[in-house]
Amino acid sequence: MELIMLGTGNAMATRCYNTCFAFCQEGECFLVDAGGGNGIFNQLEKADIAFMSIHRMFITHAHTDHILGSIWVIRKIATLMSKGEYTGNFVVYGHEEVIDALTLFCRLTLSGKIVKYIGERIVFQRVEDGSRAEVCGMKLQFFDIASTKMKQFGFRAELSSGELLVCLGDEPYNEVCRNYVEGADWLLCEAFCLYAEREIFSPYEKHHSTALDAGRLAGKLGIKNLVLYHTEDKNLASRKIRYSSEAREVFSGNVFVPDDLERMEI
Repeated sequence: MELIMLGTGNAMATRCYNTCFAFCQEGECFLVDAGGGNGIFNQLEKADIAFMSIHRMFITHAHTDHILGSIWVIRKIATLMSKGEYTGNFVVYGHEEVIDALTLFCRLTLSGKIVKYIGERIVFQRVEDGSRAEVCGMKLQFFDIASTKMKQFGFRAELSSGELLVCLGDEPYNEVCRNYVEGADWLLCEAFCLYAEREIFSPYEKHHSTALDAGRLAGKLGIKNLVLYHTEDKNLASRKIRYSSEAREVFSGNVFVPDDLERMEI
């Protein structure tokens, strides 16, 4: 399984794309979020991910930097369907608020020849806390992260290797999610900024955490590999070193701070 980070920035980032990523295995890709616009086209092209390889997508929540890019993905895939160039169906997973928002956005912004595929070959699949699915050889279980802002889901994935991966979305960990997260081999976790720069970026006022907080969490929950994303973008050249160094102050496992388009074997 290959994890491709299509974007690693927070909502207001301009020097990197909004956080979204894909899991790819044996020519099939599972897309998680799509950023805030048609920049997703550029990221997928640079990553050499063909739309024909994407048959499943999960949208964590309805914030603009996660859901709006999905409208462009839907438009592209529906266009390919109309040309006979896309095989099979396209399924979009999301909780009730995500699906309601996505349905409305699509009907307000897309043409009838695109919208007609929604409900037929483009399926919006509502998920609830604890819902399961099997995608790209992964056994997924979606869960409510107990967001303090907008309703948001993450997921726990059992990989074909037997390892466990958890995506916490883009908000701090809530203790009610412990059963999903504890002991995971891989944890995908937001780190809005460095703790050392909390006075500059105000992460806690924005309901986000820092690299140091993420490191403490990983240590507390027995995580083996910690992946940090959804960061500010003021010092990208040094981000990898600075963020990983801060997390390692309190965490002895592996820390990864990927750049946009970076690929990781998991």
